[in-house]
Amino acid sequence: MNFNQPCQRPPRPPMAIPPAYADLGKSARDIFNKGFGFGLVKLDVKTKSTSGVEFATSGSSNTDTGKVNGSLETKYKWAEYGVTFTEKWNTDNTLGTEMAIEDQIAKGLKLTFDTTFSPNTGKKSGKIKSAYKRECINLGCDVDFDFAGPAIHGSVVLGYEGWLAGYQMTFDSAKSKLTRNNFSVGYKTGDFQLHTNVNDGSEFGGSIYQKVSENLETAINLNWVSGTNSTRFGIAAKYQLDPTASISTKVNNSSLIGIGYTQSLRPGVKLTLSALVDGKNINAGGHKLGLGLELEA
Repeated sequence: MNFNQPCQRPPRPPMAIPPAYADLGKSARDIFNKGFGFGLVKLDVKTKSTSGVEFATSGSSNTDTGKVNGSLETKYKWAEYGVTFTEKWNTDNTLGTEMAIEDQIAKGLKLTFDTTFSPNTGKKSGKIKSAYKRECINLGCDVDFDFAGPAIHGSVVLGYEGWLAGYQMTFDSAKSKLTRNNFSVGYKTGDFQLHTNVNDGSEFGGSIYQKVSENLETAINLNWVSGTNSTRFGIAAKYQLDPTASISTKVNNSSLIGIGYTQSLRPGVKLTLSALVDGKNINAGGHKLGLGLELEA
């Protein structure tokens, strides 16, 4: 053994890329939102052509109002150039076109050009989005173009050894003022996530996500608005019954109880049943049911 050789430390693993600001606390939100569709009958169909064009069609009917909504989206990825073209249409007769370029100008940089047009009203809108993500940092800057003056949306998230800190703002150039001013702090490990946020200095929120076991995930959220005496509080859980079926439940401090059941009937066919029960007025009615069917080929 040569004691004159300098001691070499093993290389440190690369730092993880933090999520975008909008994705902070997403794991907890997914437990509360996914697997439920109260008051809706919904059908989603996804297909892909032999040429690589992806089609996504969605339709839903509101059981309370009877209103029907639908949308169609086509997407084509030019992988060798990092370019994605997307075209959208919905039943409000709004047309949208989006072009995204990723990892071409610089590693981790994504530029998106987004336009919408409504033939009925003649209204047009445009947006340029930019996102840059590397180890320990995730930046975002979007510009909404308006005749009165563009609005600039900016965000940054910093991450270090599981800790996350983020800031989000919106500057309205027409009014020359900040219209959104949000802060967020969190901690993330493999099976546990903690997220807190302050929006515009008046709305305070927090969430906890924990993967208790291989089959059980739980989440808690809390929200309070300054100047009010009411606090919103909720608990949710998702349990994987088997590889093809799962059940989701949630309840809040208003005694609204949600239950959802998801079953993969066969590869590419997924059925979701859900119900929302008002625990304070069980005999009064007004409860909501939901049905969702997803097809993918």
